[in-house]
Amino acid sequence: MRILVIEDERKVASLIASGLTEQGWAVEVCGNGDDGLRIATNENFDALVLDIMLPGRDGLSLLRKLRAQHSPVPVILLSARGDVNERVEGLEIGADDYLPKPFSVIELVARLRAIIRRRTGDSLTVLTLADLSLNLHQRTVTRGDKQIELTSREFALLETFLSSPGRVLSRTFLSQKIWGYQFDPETNVIDVAVRRLRGKIDEGFSPKLIQTVRGVGYSIAAE
Repeated sequence: MRILVIEDERKVASLIASGLTEQGWAVEVCGNGDDGLRIATNENFDALVLDIMLPGRDGLSLLRKLRAQHSPVPVILLSARGDVNERVEGLEIGADDYLPKPFSVIELVARLRAIIRRRTGDSLTVLTLADLSLNLHQRTVTRGDKQIELTSREFALLETFLSSPGRVLSRTFLSQKIWGYQFDPETNVIDVAVRRLRGKIDEGFSPKLIQTVRGVGYSIAAE
């Protein structure tokens, strides 16, 4: 998933970014409300983590503007203040959830997963293809009776493949989805990552699942 964190406290923003990156998610951080609105309007994200107190445009104003633009992006509000009316206002103008500071990054991750599942209607916790199984909650991967250890990036890459079996995913799409930056055709970072993943889930198994579509990208399929 690709997450935009709009938070002006550098320490808090850094902790959030580290925790979300450990999940294999691509994270962009912004510390100003005006810049945050511009980025959220012009780029696609799976969710926003939005502080209420921000320099420039405040979080509630930013959220109100996004919803006026009919943006459906899920939003979790953060605030150090315990004002109930503020929380209620945030939820009424379109926030999906609210976390008071201080909070656990583990809880933030769980809440992000929950609101994205609600928005997409995805209640699946296990993705499977042939004898390959990926458990989103336990963050485990097995092929047949063998458990496979993956890095956070590899897990995110495999999750992306298994979410669209049979679909050809371009290198540009994978770059933006997993790494969160524009694809540079001069680099081979995507090919290296896919080769490593293929070595773990396909080597020694049949059928081979990760397919190369020359000149386009990759797909995962049982045939």
